[in-house]
Amino acid sequence: MSTQSLPRPSIGWPLFAVPDADGRLDWPDLETSVRQGIRIILSTRPGEQLMRPEYGAGLDRLLHEPNNLATRRQLRDWVMESLGRWERRIVLDRVEVLEVPGEPADLRVEIAYRLARTGTPGALAVTVRLEEA
Repeated sequence: MSTQSLPRPSIGWPLFAVPDADGRLDWPDLETSVRQGIRIILSTRPGEQLMRPEYGAGLDRLLHEPNNLATRRQLRDWVMESLGRWERRIVLDRVEVLEVPGEPADLRVEIAYRLARTGTPGALAVTVRLEEA
């Protein structure tokens, strides 16, 4: 066996901000950062993050649940509770959970919010699957 070291595979995302051609660091604006934060909260299961065992909404816990009013209310409650707790940069205006026409295994979560610092309105929608494809 050769003692020559093999090249390491590159990591798929940068660990540090990388300067652009002009030497500036490309940081997301507040609106983009908040949208990314909301998506991360909604896709993270409680217990998945080290040092913050309650972080996240854990929407995947609804996998195999029936598409009924109780499930939609539970989903809405989890979204409202987790965003209210973990995303302090927004003020929630509305969270609606709607059925997707023609897709009985999908629910559409529509979130309307305002940025706490500026009052700028924002909206985000995600689809949650209740059954595996």
